Order: sequence, then C-alpha cells, then structure tokens
Amino acid sequence: MASSSSMMSFFLACLLLVCMAALMQCASSQGQGPPVLAVASNARATTLKCTNTKNNKTTCSATCNKRCPHKCLIQCPSCKTFCLCDFYPGVSCGDPRFTGADGNNFYFHGNKDKDFCIVSDADLHINAHFIGKRNPAMSRDFTWIQALGIRFAHHHLYVGAAKTPKWNSDVDHLALAFDDDDHLDVPRFVGARWSPPTAPALSVTRTARVNTVVIELRGVFRIVANVVPITAEDSRIHNYGVTEDDDDSLAHLDLGFKFYDLTDDVHGVLGQTYRPDYVNSLNVTSKMPVMGGAPNYLSSDLFSTDCAVARFRGGRHQAAPAVNIAMVTDDDME
Repeated sequence: MASSSSMMSFFLACLLLVCMAALMQCASSQGQGPPVLAVASNARATTLKCTNTKNNKTTCSATCNKRCPHKCLIQCPSCKTFCLCDFYPGVSCGDPRFTGADGNNFYFHGNKDKDFCIVSDADLHINAHFIGKRNPAMSRDFTWIQALGIRFAHHHLYVGAAKTPKWNSDVDHLALAFDDDDHLDVPRFVGARWSPPTAPALSVTRTARVNTVVIELRGVFRIVANVVPITAEDSRIHNYGVTEDDDDSLAHLDLGFKFYDLTDDVHGVLGQTYRPDYVNSLNVTSKMPVMGGAPNYLSSDLFSTDCAVARFRGGRHQAAPAVNIAMVTDDDME
C-alpha cells in the first residue's frame, strides 16, 4: 500500500511538472510574466491577480487556498494558485526537501553549520549555508537552509535569515548584502525594489512588507525567498525537539528557483537535475528519497567555489552560447 501511495505521489508530481511547463509557455505567448508571489493569510484567503504586461490590465483574479501556511503563488494567465512549497521544479523547503527539474522530490540533509553548492555553472554559482538541531533520538542533524551565497561575474550576493531568538512575524528577519555593501535596506512596503548601478539587471523586490522577496538577474534566474521559523507545532509534527523555551527560532529560507540560462554542464545538489543527461538514481517510490554524497557538494565557505563538482569560472567563460553574465550585469539594459 505504501508503494502504491508513493507511486501516486510521483505521478502527481510529474503531472504538475507537465502542467507548469504548458502554463509557462502560454504565459509567454500572451504577454504574462512568470508566477507572481503574494502573501497568503492564515486568517482569511488572499485574492491574487494576473496582469497583462503589455497593457498593465488585470486579466483575472483568484483566491489563495487557506491551506498554504506561509506564501502562495499564482500562475498567470490561468490564475491557478498553489503553495510555495508545493511540489514544482526548483523548490527547496523545510529540512531541505528539493524538487528537481525532473519533478522528483528528494531530501538533502547536508550538515549543520556547513556550506554546500546547490547550483554550479560556468557563470553562476549558488551555495547554501545549513543550520541545524540535533535530536538525541536521531543519528543525524535536522537541517535547514539559513542563507544563500550567490556568485555571478565578479559579484557576490548574500540572502539570509537573521538569527532570531523569538519569532515575530511583524519584524523583518531577512538579511541582504551585495559586494561591499554588507547591509541592503530595501524599503518595507510591497513592491519596493532595489537594483545596484554596478549590476542593473539584478533586482530585489519585496512581495510582502517583511520577510519575502523576489531576487532576479534578468535572463539568468529568479528566486523567491521567504523567511520562516520552526514553530512548536512544526516540532511536534516532525519531532524536531524544539520547544517554546529555546532561544533560537531556527529562522530559515523557503526557496523557489527558476533558471533561464543554465548550460548542459551545470552541477550541484539541485543544479545537476537540470542536465539533459541527468539520470535519477534515487528511489522515487521511497517515502523520503535522500540524496547522499554530501562531500561532493561541500564548500569551504558560503562564497567559495571549491566544491568537488564546481563549474564556476567567474563570468570569464565565453564558449557557451548562453547569456554573457558579465555583460548583463555591467551594461545598462534598460
């Protein structure tokens, strides 16, 4: 029975992947943007809208399902809604559960207080810093992604969840830094946008007043980052061993990745699933498929490109027909 249930989950994930691909194609042809992130309230449903980018008119609206614990996405132009941590390609949530480009879900536990390369390509490298908590009844750490270190061209972008003793949803727990600016202050209102003059194709946009942003490097990637805590209820359900008396809310990032310009040689925990020759060797019928081989992805620090599977060449690679990131970030493309 368990195998049958797992196979059904696998089938549904594949079906969602096919539907998402079709919807994205339709959106492109009708002047719609990629999925739009909005806040989903637990107290009441939130109404989301699709807007035609050509005439800036609302084409349809939909109500976000109350089952979404933190955030939901609306897919335009169909106005289909789903939760940020639903199974769709490029998602990383919780005790990191990834959904690969092939639509299959897997866990990568890594190690507490270590950094791992999750995407490494010729012109793009993304490391993740893991935090964790050891439950004495377990043989491993429970882990979560606390921060991303993103390298492109000669730039360094930090996106993280600030350590927070007690969680307050009205306070912004998001930490951002870029190159020599170790504290980016993006105004706290929906739609507030930051973009550096040295990399005008890069932007950070708030989709909620606090704790949620969309980071985009035009033509290269789009990342939804949402800071969330581990609650006592989370701990009760998953046996994390977290109590209300703890002095760390274990604030971490739920993430959604969309890549537009990866090469066929991309690697990393998540990146390898985008390779055309990728073969999934995980047991997809397992209740919790786990990707091993952590030493292959271990980096010496958050911005190092020294993991065993690293592909990054610092934006100097010119052979691939992909977007030249050095040009994208240093030229005014407006």
